Amino acid sequence: MAQYQNIFTQIQVEGPPDVPPPIDPDFRIKKTALSRLIGFFGNPQIGPIYLGYTGLASFVCFFIAFEIIGLNMWASVDWSLSEFIRQLPWLALEPPPPSAGLSFPSLHEGGWWLIAGFFLTTSIILWWIRTYRRAKALGMGTHVAWAFASAIWLYLVLGFIRPILMGSWGEAVPFGIFPHLDWTASLSIRHGNLFYNPFHCLSIVFLYGSTLLFAMHGATVLALSHLGGEREVSQVIDRGTAAERGALFWRWTMGFNATFESIHRWAWWFAVLTTLTGGIGIVLTGTAVDNWYEWAVKHDFAPSYEETYQVAPDPLLDPSSSNLPGMRGESTAPYEPIPYVPEPEAAPADSAPVEAAPEQALPAEAASAKPPGAEATEPEPAPTEVPTEAAPAESP
Repeated sequence: MAQYQNIFTQIQVEGPPDVPPPIDPDFRIKKTALSRLIGFFGNPQIGPIYLGYTGLASFVCFFIAFEIIGLNMWASVDWSLSEFIRQLPWLALEPPPPSAGLSFPSLHEGGWWLIAGFFLTTSIILWWIRTYRRAKALGMGTHVAWAFASAIWLYLVLGFIRPILMGSWGEAVPFGIFPHLDWTASLSIRHGNLFYNPFHCLSIVFLYGSTLLFAMHGATVLALSHLGGEREVSQVIDRGTAAERGALFWRWTMGFNATFESIHRWAWWFAVLTTLTGGIGIVLTGTAVDNWYEWAVKHDFAPSYEETYQVAPDPLLDPSSSNLPGMRGESTAPYEPIPYVPEPEAAPADSAPVEAAPEQALPAEAASAKPPGAEATEPEPAPTEVPTEAAPAESP
C-alpha cells in the first residue's frame, strides 16, 4: 500500500470557502477564489481580503513611492523602454550628495529620493499598524507585528537613523538593486571591513541559524504529516505519535530536540535577532567606531598584519600626525613627511636656444672695406708696461 507523501503528491481540497469570524467594522472584500498554483505551496483559497483605512493608506503611499522611484529610473535612460528593461538592475534613485547635509535639496539632486523615502516609510509604518490591529481584532498574539518591527528597525537605521547621526542624507542607501549592494561594499571598505563588526557576526549567525531551524522544522512536519504532524497545536497540548516520533528522531540524530512549541520560539527569536543585531552594527558604524579592523585589533579580535606597501600621506589629514593609517588602516609607526622639492622647469619645445652661426672667412677686400661715412681711425695700441729695475737700497 502506497503511503501519502505530500511533498510529492500534493492533495488540494476543494469545498465551501473558509469564512473568517465576524468583525466590526467589517471592511472586507468578501469575494473568494481558489488557485491551484497557490495550492501547491499552501491554502489555495484567495480572499476574503480585509482592506481597512490603514491598509488603503499604506497601499496609496507605497504606490506613490513606487512611481517616483520607477519614473526617475526611466528618466535616467532618456525614457527608453528597452534600455529601462535592460538596465533595470543597475538603475538607481540616489540620495542627496554629502555636501547637502540634512537639508532638502533640489528634486534632481536628491529631493526625489527624500520624497520617495517619506512615502515608503509611511507605507511600512501603516502596514505595521495594520498587522498589529488585525491580530488584536482576531484575538491573536502580536508576535507577527513585533517580528515585522525588527525588520523595520533595520530599514530605519539604513535610511533614517544613521544618516541623521552622521549629519548627511548622503550616508543613506540608494533605491536600486545593484546600487544598494555597491553601497554596502563601499560602507564596508570605508569603515575597515564590516566582517570585523561583532554585531554583523551575530546577525549572520542568527540569519543562518534561522534558515537552518525553519528547514529542520518544516522537514520534520512534512515527514510526520501522514501521522497528523501538521496538527501542531493539538500535538503541543496532547502529544501524539507524530510529536513523539519527531522528538525521537532528533534525539537519535543530534542528541537534543525542541518540542512542537519551543521550535517556533527558537526560530522566531533567531529571525528577529537577525535584523535587530544587524541594525545595531550599522548604527555603530561611523558613529561610535570609524574603523572596525582597528577596533578588532585593539580588542584582540583580529590579527595585526605587517605593512606591505609604503604608507602614503593623506593630504586631507594633519601632516604633523604621527599615526597616519596604512594600507589596511593598522599602521601606528611614526611617519616623517618627505619635503617637496620642485623640479626645474623645462624650456618649452618652441623656444630652443639658438646657436650662433659659425663665422665665415671674408675676402681681404671685403674685410678691409669700410662703410661709407665711417672715419678712418686707427685703433690705439694697447699700453705696454716697461719693466723697471728695483732702486738700490741706500746705505746707512
